[in-house]
Amino acid sequence: MSQTALQTASAAEPSSRYHYAVIRRAIDLIDARAGDPPSLEDLAAEMRMSPAHFQRTFSAWAGVSPKRFAQYLTLGHAKALLRERFTLLETAASTGLSGTGRLHDLFLRWEAMSPGDYAAGGGGLVIRYGWLDGPFGEMLAMATERGLCGLSFSAETGRDAALADMAARWPAARLVEDPAAVAPFAESLGEMRGEARLHLIGGPFQIKVWEALMRIPSGHVTTYGEIAGAIGNPGAVRAVGTAIGRNPVAWLIPCHRALRKSGGLAGYHWGLPVKRAMLAWESGRAEAARA
Repeated sequence: MSQTALQTASAAEPSSRYHYAVIRRAIDLIDARAGDPPSLEDLAAEMRMSPAHFQRTFSAWAGVSPKRFAQYLTLGHAKALLRERFTLLETAASTGLSGTGRLHDLFLRWEAMSPGDYAAGGGGLVIRYGWLDGPFGEMLAMATERGLCGLSFSAETGRDAALADMAARWPAARLVEDPAAVAPFAESLGEMRGEARLHLIGGPFQIKVWEALMRIPSGHVTTYGEIAGAIGNPGAVRAVGTAIGRNPVAWLIPCHRALRKSGGLAGYHWGLPVKRAMLAWESGRAEAARA
């Protein structure tokens, strides 16, 4: 079975994973007052920190100040991002944009199941899973002997729902809770560099959509229609949306970078607050890198 080395989204440094638990509460406060964001002093008081300490902690995670991050969380920013940093997928692939402008590059070596194995619902597979600290809260990682086959976030859905959702994708597989077995596959996620092995479980159309998503540079976005055109099915916008929603490896395959043509965020399988935080975090990092 063929293997392809691809590049995907940069991710947070290991230290920033701890910050998200604290910063998430601040993001919720900022989000709840989108029209009138709280002051630095008010946010710091809610976090039980001094303003200077909170500013440093927040900026270490987001790369920008709380005030700037509040702007990145808005729908208006999503629309501006689409106007200003919309990247044609073909151009990104041909110019190498998918490998530039990142703090770190994470290389993925992946292979897809055969159509027969996919149709069998993972029959005969043993999938081991465990819970990990991730850049956007707790993650559920799942792996076969070939590599990671699932990565999801539980901050919005809760553990039970996240596990049930992922398990339903491979109804005939045997699931075994085994954090120690998953840890080696997830080491590259902790270091955010090197090579991660993936075992993607999806149909041929889904695989094409996921490949297209992996060509979108960090800090850029695209539309469902652009993805449909890039895979040679310009009329399959709705099917593209469905395939994006079935992405089994959140964050590594950056489905959060797909927006409606209008600039609306659309849905996100693991919760819109997580998607908005991802896009805002990437924007902050991109701005910090240009500074």
